[in-house]
Amino acid sequence: MSVNTSGLHHVTAIAGEPQRNIDFYVTGLGLRLVKKTVNFDDPGTYHLYYGDTAGRPGSLITFFPWVGVPDGRVGRGQSTSTAFSVPAGTLGWWKEHFSALGVESSVTSESGDEERLSLRDPDGLQIDLVASSVADPRDPWDSASVPADYAVRGQHSSVLTVADPVKTVGLMTDDLGLRIVSERGNRTRLEAGDGGAGNIVDVIADPTGPQGLSAGGTVHHIAFRVPDQATQELWRRELVDRGHQVTAILDRQYFTSIYFREPGGVLFEIATDTPGFDIDEPLLELGRSLKLPPWLEPSRDAIENAVARIELPAENNPQLEGRTR
Repeated sequence: MSVNTSGLHHVTAIAGEPQRNIDFYVTGLGLRLVKKTVNFDDPGTYHLYYGDTAGRPGSLITFFPWVGVPDGRVGRGQSTSTAFSVPAGTLGWWKEHFSALGVESSVTSESGDEERLSLRDPDGLQIDLVASSVADPRDPWDSASVPADYAVRGQHSSVLTVADPVKTVGLMTDDLGLRIVSERGNRTRLEAGDGGAGNIVDVIADPTGPQGLSAGGTVHHIAFRVPDQATQELWRRELVDRGHQVTAILDRQYFTSIYFREPGGVLFEIATDTPGFDIDEPLLELGRSLKLPPWLEPSRDAIENAVARIELPAENNPQLEGRTR
């Protein structure tokens, strides 16, 4: 392939109550809600984006919060764990922080250079915080609930669980440009771009486990980075030429996207780094107002009446007073 991804762009998961989701990810995990919009394919529900100060690619986790959604089943054909990078030596602070919020967590060591705090969000989605001996240079969002010295730097890695990893790993190396950096037991670790946090995917072989069911508490898809739409168009043509069933390029307002399933069943997205989240509201005001793409603006009144009422914690926009719907 002539195009390789530079790393992870975002992870999108399915949640239930949107207010509960906001409270956990803004106050609990200390991320910033950088965009409050709707699911363009189902405008009666929100699409919530969380990340660093500006929502840079590689910092993002997003949610479709469907009120009353049934629980999903985590298993083969899914991304089964999403990890974020935090500074070395901070997991004790994080464990106490989550304990005060009534969230159970446990610390494990992946290796001598990597510790991991595992927990579940209110919908049961597995979230890991990874403290590595290799410093993550990315600047965090400095929130009232999670000071910068402890704060999430961005995504660390995603885990894909599949029945047979050979074809999945082959696609990721041959068609996405990742490289194998380690193989241990049933786990293959791959890295993109410069490697390190934000560029890691672990593929786990699980031939006997349950098949995943996409619903509450599961990852819907993971997205990889591409710099711009021109490069994305080239990559799409090459993927189609290799026999992949790839969607047309879709306008997601803050980036453009293509989608296809890898051989193990996980839905992949390739998303552009541009134009970003400040195209329709200033950086200081990210996340405050419900933003709609031009083609949904004529339906704004109906959409606002359909979605659940939510409040955004003041810490999301500390230089502005009050809260907004």
